[in-house]
Amino acid sequence: MDLPVMPPVKPMLAKSVKKIPPGMQYEAKWDGFRAIVHRDGDEVVLGSRTGKPLTRYFPELVAALAGELPPRCVVDGEIVIVRDGRLDFDLLSERIHPAASRVRTLAERTPAAFVAFDLLALGDRSLLDVPLRERRELLAGALATARPPVHLAPATTDRELAERWFEQYEGAGLDGVVAKPLDLPYRPDQRLMFKIKHERTADVVVAGYRFHRSGPMLGSLLLGLYDEGGALQHVGVCAAFPMKRRAELIEELAPLVMDPPKGHPWAAWAEESAHAGARLPGAPSRWSGKKDLSWVALRPERVVEVAYDHMEGDRFRHTAQFRRWRPDRAPESCVYAQLEEPVRYDLARVLAGSPPSG
Repeated sequence: MDLPVMPPVKPMLAKSVKKIPPGMQYEAKWDGFRAIVHRDGDEVVLGSRTGKPLTRYFPELVAALAGELPPRCVVDGEIVIVRDGRLDFDLLSERIHPAASRVRTLAERTPAAFVAFDLLALGDRSLLDVPLRERRELLAGALATARPPVHLAPATTDRELAERWFEQYEGAGLDGVVAKPLDLPYRPDQRLMFKIKHERTADVVVAGYRFHRSGPMLGSLLLGLYDEGGALQHVGVCAAFPMKRRAELIEELAPLVMDPPKGHPWAAWAEESAHAGARLPGAPSRWSGKKDLSWVALRPERVVEVAYDHMEGDRFRHTAQFRRWRPDRAPESCVYAQLEEPVRYDLARVLAGSPPSG
């Protein structure tokens, strides 16, 4: 492979802001695996956000990208999997598997797609110093005849349209909106773009915690919600606390510690079979490797309000953010029914084509 921009390349990133800023290019924020694609003839390399290769996990995409991208190019985009008209991150995560036979099976059963939204090189020309507006024009031209599963990400300079996307596209499993300055060059691993994500709040039960990796202080709170059958399901964690507060929380929660955890709703977490019928903390995962997943059980008596962006199935997709303790709420009242569910929106309508750029 001999391209003007060679792998590995870390993608340009975005910083969080509360509102959609004016005067920029706007795109949907995709919820998948960020990937930089290098193609030089028959050679195709998929690089992850960290620069590590993803190529072996998506053989069906390698073949599609070799057929739909220009012969020599470097493209920034997102690998996604669609199920029932929505993005499905769980299915995508299953693809990171050590067995090649398993990867091939999943590639046939749940094929991935690639959504392109930036162009870093074309032919012999590096585009890293070229303004976004020109890179976008070149990308649109390069993918003018591309067919699924390769897609050009919709983009617009119309802020009102971006506001509608922010509301509608969530129903298709998208994360929010990304705003990009039109004169922005491509700067790998720098947060020069802006992301606007959905935020909702929920009252959840605190049923345990993990220690911080640096010592005997709190690392994260383990959160639960009651399902229709009255079972407490693990829905995620809340982890962003100042270091002083982490030490204080260990003392505050000490009266609730259950040691041994007999009678705790998640007491069977260490048994692999127990995870088949319920959501428990510490579930075996290809992501966790040798990471210590042990945790301290608490009597599920305290309620906390957290902010979250969206759900992935029956859990928070990302780490929830602490808002406040809710001593006025009974743990039994913390149920899934309180969660706001966005109106469904068919992802096919998002991927149907790129609207006018403004």
